Amino acid sequence: MSLKYQHTFVICAYGDSPFLEECILSLVNQELKSHVILYTSTPSDYIENLCLKYNIPYPSKIGGGIGKDWNNALSFVKTKYATIAHQDDYYLPTYSLEIMEKASKVPDSLIIYSDYFEEKDGQKIAKTTNLKIKTFMLKAINILSSNKIWRRRILAFGNAICCPAVTYNLDKLKGFQFDENLKGNLDWVAWYKIGSMNGYFSFVPKELMCHRIHQESETSKTISDNTRSREDLETFEIFWPRWIARLIMKLYVKSQKTNN
Repeated sequence: MSLKYQHTFVICAYGDSPFLEECILSLVNQELKSHVILYTSTPSDYIENLCLKYNIPYPSKIGGGIGKDWNNALSFVKTKYATIAHQDDYYLPTYSLEIMEKASKVPDSLIIYSDYFEEKDGQKIAKTTNLKIKTFMLKAINILSSNKIWRRRILAFGNAICCPAVTYNLDKLKGFQFDENLKGNLDWVAWYKIGSMNGYFSFVPKELMCHRIHQESETSKTISDNTRSREDLETFEIFWPRWIARLIMKLYVKSQKTNN
């Protein structure tokens, strides 16, 4: 069976991002063609004109935060596999191909994801200690990727899986919803929930997308107003007794400095 158009990129757009067109171009120019749609709860002439330029459907619903928007975005997907693309990020041309090849080899995958790199002010950031640790954790999960206890133990030390690098097998995730009460850690909590399901966490050990760091990004905003720190501690407490969670938190908070 051809892998072409078995997957959808759904871009979540908020406001008028100067990086949106670069994101769109990276998706429409994939070596393996996927459907591309854009979801927004903040429609504008800017977004509409870009979608018309690249012939991209642009559905809209009333939003209510990141979780609500991500759930809304996935509701418009018609294919089995979907990736929520963040408007500020971009993907290498082989992302769809490598992800879908992995999906075809491991059809019981719950999620399929790649490694990633970070960019700031137009420059690729050298792999920090934090990113090296995350790559190690991704490889560790992959050792026993269908084992629920193993996955949770690795995730208990932090969120190594980059949300926009993830492709969801929607057939395996029926009924799944992102937590709409969270702002910063809804992806980490999502991996915890999905990790309790039967199936595989499938990892492609290549840097196939770029997470762009800038002051207007949602990641930077949640760090600056301490939402991230509060939600990090709450998430650690899902996995650990409070005193251990607070100890790990002291080490984990250093990872936020990359976004400053």
